[in-house]
Amino acid sequence: MKKLFLLALLPLFIASCGTSKTTSKTKVYKAEKISKNSNKRKLENIVDYAKSFKGTRYKFGGTTKSGMDCSGLVYTAFKKESVLLPRVSRDMATKGKRIKLSQTTVGDLVFFQTNKNRSVINHVGLVVETKGGNIKFIHSTTSSGVIISSLEERYWKSAFTEVRRVI
Repeated sequence: MKKLFLLALLPLFIASCGTSKTTSKTKVYKAEKISKNSNKRKLENIVDYAKSFKGTRYKFGGTTKSGMDCSGLVYTAFKKESVLLPRVSRDMATKGKRIKLSQTTVGDLVFFQTNKNRSVINHVGLVVETKGGNIKFIHSTTSSGVIISSLEERYWKSAFTEVRRVI
């Protein structure tokens, strides 16, 4: 009788194990979804904050509305969302994951070598739009301050070196 009773309970134990697995998968999926949504919001905030500096004049080493350089803009925008990056563009280019240009999305960093005599990264921009393969990025230039440019512009296309995803 005791053996029969234990055999009757066996399917309940097996069924309960299956149920807990489904629940944990659901929890993992929800956590991943929340994390992706959280990162998307964080990137939107970073881009919006960077855009708030449009028109700010260029100032070497600057990180405020009174003036900023390219890496100062990126550094400040990410810092607002508690993402700490190095202060210099060539050091920023060692962070995150290098990705293909075709995989670029809003919030990625684009890096450039604008001095053809030196093969070192010396400029960075933050991608603000990717439509139909046209990548637009916000950055600070010595001539115009903080502006949005296109990677299709001949100057930026020829100086482009890589894209990196930090978040």
